[in-house]
Amino acid sequence: MDRKALLSVGLTMMVGAAMFTAGCGNGDSPGGGASGSAPLVGVDYPRSDTDFWNSYIKYVPQSAKELDVELKTTNSQNDIANLISNTQTFISQGVKGVVMAPQDTAAIAPTLEQLAGKKIPVVTIDTRPDTGKVFMVVRADNRAYGTKACQFLGTKLGGKGKVVMLQGGLDSINGRDRTEAFNECMKKDYPGITVFGEATDWKGDVAAAKLQTRLASDPDVKGIYMESSFALAGTLQILKQKGLQVPPTDPKHVFIVSNDGIPEELKDIKSGLIDATVSQPADLYAKYGLYYVKAAIEGKTFQPGPTDHGSNIIQVRDGVLEDQLAAPLVTLDGASIGGQPTLKYDDKSLWGNAG
Repeated sequence: MDRKALLSVGLTMMVGAAMFTAGCGNGDSPGGGASGSAPLVGVDYPRSDTDFWNSYIKYVPQSAKELDVELKTTNSQNDIANLISNTQTFISQGVKGVVMAPQDTAAIAPTLEQLAGKKIPVVTIDTRPDTGKVFMVVRADNRAYGTKACQFLGTKLGGKGKVVMLQGGLDSINGRDRTEAFNECMKKDYPGITVFGEATDWKGDVAAAKLQTRLASDPDVKGIYMESSFALAGTLQILKQKGLQVPPTDPKHVFIVSNDGIPEELKDIKSGLIDATVSQPADLYAKYGLYYVKAAIEGKTFQPGPTDHGSNIIQVRDGVLEDQLAAPLVTLDGASIGGQPTLKYDDKSLWGNAG
C-alpha cells in the first residue's frame, strides 16, 4: 500500500473513532449507555402541550434507565412533517430502534417502509399506523374507551337527552376508534340520546369554541365526552361561565367523561367537576415502548396471547402485533355502572396517583 493510501486509511480510522466517542457522550443517555453496552434508541415525543404527554415524557428517561437503554429524543409537536424529519435525524445518529407515536397514522407509512429497509425496528405507542409494519404497537383498546364513555353517560342520562362528543383528530386511529365505538354504542344501546360530534383535531381552543357554540344552540345538553384531557380546562371554564358547574345531584349538572387519567382529572372527579375518565397508562407506554424496541434489537419475537404484565397481545393484521394495556374507567365511588367495572379516583394502582 502506498503512502497516500495509508494516510487515507488512517484518517478514516480517526474520524470513525471521533464519531464513536461523540456518540458515547450523548447528553440524552440515561446513565447506562457510556460503556456501549446499551442499545441506542430514538424516541420521538409526539407533543408536549398536554398533561398526559408531559407525563409520558417524564417517564421515558426513567424507564430507559431501568431497562439500560441509551436515548436520543426529539419532539414532533403534533406535526407529521416534524416526525418524518426527526426520524431522518435518528437514522443519521445511528439508532438501532425507534419509538414513536404518530398522530397522523396514515402519513407515516413511507417512513416506516424506509426504517424497515434499514433493518431499524419500530414500536409505536398510543397509536397504530394505518399501513406498514412495526415490531409492536403499545396502546390500550381505544374502542373500549368510546364504549365505556357511552355506557357511563347513557346510564347517567337514563337513555335520553343530548350529549356532545369532543372528538380527537380523525386522521388518527385513536380518534376514529373512540368516535366510532361511542357512536355505535349510543345507536345500539341508547337510541334516545342525540350525539353531537364536534371535530377538534386534539386542540383545546377548537374544542372550547365548538362546545360554546353547541351549548348556545342546545342549552339542554346533559353530557360531554372528551376524547382526551386536551379539552378539560376549556370545558370546565365554559360550564362555569354558564352556571352549569354544579354538583351531580343538581338537575343542571352536565355529566362529563374524559380520557387520559391525568392527576388533574382525578382531582376533578373528587371535587365533582367531572364524573369519570378512562385512565390511559402513560407510565406503561413509556416502559413497554422501550421494552419492546430493545427486545426487537436483541432479536426476540412475540406471539398473540396473554402477557406477564396483565395485558393481551393481539394480531391486528399481517406483520403487526398490538399489546393492549389495561385502561380502567375511573369514577367517584368505584362502583360498576352500565355494566362497566370502575376504579375509585384515589385507587393507588392508577398512575395519576403516583405523585
